[in-house]
Amino acid sequence: MSKRIFNAKQMEQLEQNPNVDKASDRSISYRSDFKIRAVKENLQGKGPQQIFTENGFDLKVIGSKKPGECLKRWRATYNKYGEIGFQTERRGKGSTGRPAEKELTSEQKLKKAEARIAYLEGEVDFLKKLEELERQAMKKKY
Repeated sequence: MSKRIFNAKQMEQLEQNPNVDKASDRSISYRSDFKIRAVKENLQGKGPQQIFTENGFDLKVIGSKKPGECLKRWRATYNKYGEIGFQTERRGKGSTGRPAEKELTSEQKLKKAEARIAYLEGEVDFLKKLEELERQAMKKKY
């Protein structure tokens, strides 16, 4: 997160840019298609500041170091995940968690499924016992 704080006028200016999803007082969320395009242009030799100015960003508002910081982060994502890395959310609630290091064999998948079934069956048994205890407690009241 940046130390720079945007005022209302600057946030409005940033949000009018077609390459911005949203802007808050401390951060800018860029569109994934802009990130992909920016990384490809950067890999072809264009500088970060040139890419941002050509796409309608005022470097006085966002800061002269911001383009370089963003592209460094985006290049790492592009190299690790490719274009799909910008189109899927890998953090927070939208995340599906850390991907498995290796594929499971069919035997491992079967063991995992059996363990899950046993867990769920135990949960069902527990709930049945709880309901029975509640019924008995209700009978004793009346």
